[in-house]
Amino acid sequence: MKSTNNPPLFKLSLISLLLGGFSIGMTEFLMMGILPDMSKALNISIPEAGHLISIYALGVVIGAPLMVGLTSNMPPKKVLIGLMLMVGIFNGLFALMSSYPLLMATRLLAGLPHGAFFGIGAVVASKLAEPGREARAVSVMFAGLTVANIIGVPLGTFIGHNYSWRFSFALIAAVALVAAFAVKVWMPSVKSESETSFLKSLNIFRHKELWYIIGISTIGTGGFFAWISYIAPLMTEVAGFSNNVMTIIMVVAGLGMVVGNFVGGRLADRFSPLTTTTCLLLCMVAALLLTVVMVQFKPTAVLMTFLIGAIGFGVIAPMQMLIVQQAKGAEMLASSLLQATSNMGNALGAFLGGLPIAAGFGYTSPEYVGAALAFTGVLFCLLLVAAYRQKARNLAIA
Repeated sequence: MKSTNNPPLFKLSLISLLLGGFSIGMTEFLMMGILPDMSKALNISIPEAGHLISIYALGVVIGAPLMVGLTSNMPPKKVLIGLMLMVGIFNGLFALMSSYPLLMATRLLAGLPHGAFFGIGAVVASKLAEPGREARAVSVMFAGLTVANIIGVPLGTFIGHNYSWRFSFALIAAVALVAAFAVKVWMPSVKSESETSFLKSLNIFRHKELWYIIGISTIGTGGFFAWISYIAPLMTEVAGFSNNVMTIIMVVAGLGMVVGNFVGGRLADRFSPLTTTTCLLLCMVAALLLTVVMVQFKPTAVLMTFLIGAIGFGVIAPMQMLIVQQAKGAEMLASSLLQATSNMGNALGAFLGGLPIAAGFGYTSPEYVGAALAFTGVLFCLLLVAAYRQKARNLAIA
């Protein structure tokens, strides 16, 4: 797989990946903004509607290794087109389903292509880029997630509240189909040149350090998702905002994610990925506990929305570096794995965050759950530090 010598085509290739990231970002995060609307329309409770967040995350967890394994010998361009078609088709079906079980099933299927798209897309983008510009190319694709939270999710929230949530997911399906067409037209044909077979790449799971990173991603990021999964009722029922203002609040959260994604990468470059991840998770613990008090006042509720959004996305770049550094020779699987584990955090946060609400403890109760999850992530960071130090001592003795 070689870099393209056609700069305009290279830029268009990245735009096609950005569009794919945009559609997946909307698929993942739109549900948080329209949770009360879906609950009312489907005549189900808020926690039951929250299960639609968890089931999507489960689809990502299943789909990331499954899709990478099944398509490891296929041309990446065809795989990316197929993954985007899956996003479009299953979101379209989700918009049409009427029963709760069918909604759960199509939501699960919509999550299958998520991790594989980012895992394969990251490798393709880096290979197409000129030497020394690989990280910038990959960041363009992941920018689709942040742009989705600034533009797509607020727009979908507005449509879902004022018209129908079904129109919001039909919009996602349309964007995904456009992305598939863009990949077909704009991306040059590239070959799969994996140096390691998929089965051999599974050897990365033999190292305990990888499992610590999985613990950080799965449990630590759950703190962020325990908060954002129930941000709509938190802001409307506790802070006192009207439903119409949720669009603006989601924009604020999206802006925080953009800033956090940029700052997190810079911090990881200046210090280390592990140090940055540990500090940001500690900040998440403090921010979530502070939100319980701050959300009582509208200005501080908005401020905490920005800060938690920034912290939540600030860990993405450091954790991406952590897992790729740990998985030399299996970078594609590792990149997909990070998406899977973070969505396990999505499922865990949404599920556990909904339990105290269902038990009657109010809409600030998920913040306590989220703080506990983030702190557990910090403990995994400390275990990883100890493992690295032990490995360094062993090498010194040898």
